[in-house]
Amino acid sequence: MRKPPTFAGPDPPAAVFFYSPDHGGEHPEQHLASYAGLMQADAYAGFGRLYEPNRKGGQIVEAACWAHGKRKFFDLARLSKAPIAAEAVKRVDVLFAIEREINGLPAQERLRARQGRSRPLIVELQAWLRVQRAKLSRSNDIAKAINYCLSRWDAFTRFLDDGRLCMSNNAAERELWAVAVGRRNWTFAGSDEGGRRAAAIYTLIASASASLNDIEPQAWLADVLARLPDHPAKRIHQLLPWNWRPQSIAHAA
Repeated sequence: MRKPPTFAGPDPPAAVFFYSPDHGGEHPEQHLASYAGLMQADAYAGFGRLYEPNRKGGQIVEAACWAHGKRKFFDLARLSKAPIAAEAVKRVDVLFAIEREINGLPAQERLRARQGRSRPLIVELQAWLRVQRAKLSRSNDIAKAINYCLSRWDAFTRFLDDGRLCMSNNAAERELWAVAVGRRNWTFAGSDEGGRRAAAIYTLIASASASLNDIEPQAWLADVLARLPDHPAKRIHQLLPWNWRPQSIAHAA
């Protein structure tokens, strides 16, 4: 079984999709109206009001995504062969290598590894970025990439103090990739209601995927739909992806 793209927490991993007709910031505000706590995401401007300290419903604490921070340097290193950008990518890649080693471990073990191995590298990286920025003009593209990271440094380094967090938002990005690729084949959902139904189907399939609960989504969904009419409502939890067993195995048990 492939390790889930997170820590070995007590609850099973799952994905949830929401539909919105556009990219307005009011949509994530509605989706997360009753949520307070950590949120890992890119620096999309529409999330800004979610991080306000006096937000109704409780404060959401930003955890920035290092994949997005690195991408700005990677593009500059690839396109313009900029030495500073290449060195930044190299330093961030060392941090990602540590993350690959501890992926799927319990939160406390991830925390210990980050405190002992990643924190010194982060301290060095911040100091190095400041030195490089001082050499560049404000309008320089590399300076802008550096400012993107330094201006959000607390959010970028939050993963060091919480083993539940990932270093990047790649797990969510991978789940959304199917939506982005699919748009080439189906341009419209038909209606807003069709979009909401599509989001529900994406939620079911992604939660049953190999990367999260290591089952085959089509087999799971076909079996569940066949069993639902006669399955007791009080035992519906048995059909959730993390509890499900094929009907033949369930009968034998």
